[in-house]
Amino acid sequence: MLLQVISGSRAYGLNTPQSDTDIKGVFALPKREFYGLDYTEQVNSQTNDIVYYELGRFVALLMNNNPNLLELLATPEQFVLHKSPVISRLKPEIFLSKLCCKTFAGYAQSQIHKAKGLNKKIFNPVEEERKTILDFCYIIEGYDALPLNKWLKNNGFQQEECGLINVPHSRDMYAVFHQSQTEIPMHGICGENSGGDVRLTSPPLALMSYNKDGYSSYCKDYAEYWDWVGKRNNARYENTLQHGKNYDAKNMMHTFRLLAMAEEIATEQRINVFREHDREFLLKIRRGEFLYDELLDMANEKLTQIELLFEKSSLPETPDVAAINTLLVEIRENIYKQIL
Repeated sequence: MLLQVISGSRAYGLNTPQSDTDIKGVFALPKREFYGLDYTEQVNSQTNDIVYYELGRFVALLMNNNPNLLELLATPEQFVLHKSPVISRLKPEIFLSKLCCKTFAGYAQSQIHKAKGLNKKIFNPVEEERKTILDFCYIIEGYDALPLNKWLKNNGFQQEECGLINVPHSRDMYAVFHQSQTEIPMHGICGENSGGDVRLTSPPLALMSYNKDGYSSYCKDYAEYWDWVGKRNNARYENTLQHGKNYDAKNMMHTFRLLAMAEEIATEQRINVFREHDREFLLKIRRGEFLYDELLDMANEKLTQIELLFEKSSLPETPDVAAINTLLVEIRENIYKQIL
């Protein structure tokens, strides 16, 4: 183990009584595993509350100016649980570059839209009982479109007794027929293995339209919603419902933290993990004291300012790859000498 720290909200000084304790760290593989086929670049707990990066993976991500890894390297001493002397040779300053404009500010911008996007899932839940293809089919009756399930019920039909043929030059339009019209065995309108499409046969009893795009979109929304339900943090979910501002307040708080850190990197050329000066402002966001549109306006103004600051900054365009590679080799050689 080369480095082990408390990370996340506690390291930022933005934790609440409900906050988890996140642990991150860096390790070096035994020499045999590093040179052999059993290279492990990262290990983590099932919930990702605990994550450890192999030294090479750690440095590679630092060179890409990954925010999480730069924060890990710059963790304040009071949150450092263990630090090997060899890792002390890696300083955040040797990795900082203008790439941070994209990795910090760019990522923050994507999170702004993500925070609002969660509103759709929170306030527009998808019923757990999954719909089928039949729910997206309609029978044309005169100038009206009757849901297929209702039409089947009105006529005392089962979908397995029916069949379809394509109507030429009409997308997703079908002629429907019933078993009573023919001796040809019917295979039904759809089945478990129909792959999101309807089955075809003949001759016609009625015309049916199938909203295939609508069904595909529904399947995607259903999968995303129930995946989100399974993974969501219930405390954050309840907080969003309580403050009623229709965005994930914790997500938005960290968005503005990233924006502030990007500005500091451009002007001060350092990583300030613990949020001493803007702590109260960030906690107000977490408590839902701002409207989403207010935050969006502030964020857009901040993004424009950050881009200008990075253009004027004396930071290099990218980290010095050759120098960092030499340093990594020296550190790894040092580690293996100590082990031997």
